[in-house]
Amino acid sequence: MNAAPILWHRPRPKAEPSGFAGRVEALLELLATIAGRHTHAALASSLSAEDVVLTHAIATLGVPIEIFVIDTGRLHRQTLALVAALEQRFGTVLRIYRPDGAAVARHVDAHGEFGFYDSLEVRKDCCHLRKVEPLERALAGRDAWLTGQRRAHGPERARLAALERDAARGIAKYNPLALWSDDDVWHYTDRHELPFNVLYAKGFPSIGCEPCTRAVRADEDVRAGRWWWEQSHSKECGLHSGPRHANIPAPEPA
Repeated sequence: MNAAPILWHRPRPKAEPSGFAGRVEALLELLATIAGRHTHAALASSLSAEDVVLTHAIATLGVPIEIFVIDTGRLHRQTLALVAALEQRFGTVLRIYRPDGAAVARHVDAHGEFGFYDSLEVRKDCCHLRKVEPLERALAGRDAWLTGQRRAHGPERARLAALERDAARGIAKYNPLALWSDDDVWHYTDRHELPFNVLYAKGFPSIGCEPCTRAVRADEDVRAGRWWWEQSHSKECGLHSGPRHANIPAPEPA
């Protein structure tokens, strides 16, 4: 009888990572700079551990950076449970954006509820309807947005910069944790006793929509559980590629 695979376990650093204090200081300085430079900046929170770190830092500083969440209609219940937990912990309101119900219904009628398993194009269309289109509404009128992306997430983000230019929307885009390691994120989480998605304790290092996310083995890439049935080396949904069909090349990181 084969033994059960060893699943990914979230880091539990026993000591403060080297240079950690400096990265926290730089994070707080950057958030203060963003708040001073932009009047309508917002954090696009996926409710990941990274985004909880950013939510805590924003709340700690008391800077006017709004926080919004895109509820795709297919998120795990464990993910959605974090909305109330964060609002209660930080005394803030997370604005929720949802996809257009009629557009989603037409997509499901045409391709079935799980048609994305059989077609990359259908999967991209589903991501566009459930994620990208709501993001466009969330960013309307914004002059900057923040994400929890990090270089450690995979090779497609290896050149990620803390500041990018979102050329498609004509606004600034910040990745304040770009240079943070996994140990940095989890040391900060543990130090401040922050709430986090319980799926991290079940082998899920990267958490998206429920039908498109699975746990991964300890020896797999951390994003191997996202759209695992696809052969593509790029595990992205389009949120960080600009509006679809905009025909504007993605900017090179600075």
